[in-house]
Amino acid sequence: MTEHVAVVKDEEFECPVPTQWRSKLKDIADALKDRNYGLNGLKDVDPLDEAKAAAIAKNIEAYGCALAPLPEETWKTSVCQWQLGFWEVLVDLYTEEEGRSDLVLHVRVFERDADFVFKAHLVYTP
Repeated sequence: MTEHVAVVKDEEFECPVPTQWRSKLKDIADALKDRNYGLNGLKDVDPLDEAKAAAIAKNIEAYGCALAPLPEETWKTSVCQWQLGFWEVLVDLYTEEEGRSDLVLHVRVFERDADFVFKAHLVYTP
């Protein structure tokens, strides 16, 4: 069983990705794997405009490997950090060919009322 990781607002240090965000981040990664680059139809995830979706699609396709579902081990290396208004989250992506890849999913998480809203920023190789 995975240890529970709480949501933390720490502007100085990176933290593990909170447990309560992981299923939503998996949903985003699955949508990208299924080529839903605009992230349409995902609850609590802001859909992307055409330009942002096209940039993400281009980066994934240029990488040359097929995205795979996120395994539990991705949470050992993925991180987040509070940025005075939102969290920056970097999720290590996996591919069918390589397992853990060089691609990362960059997402911003905002507090909205008593919940969280996710906005994908980019998928890229750092």
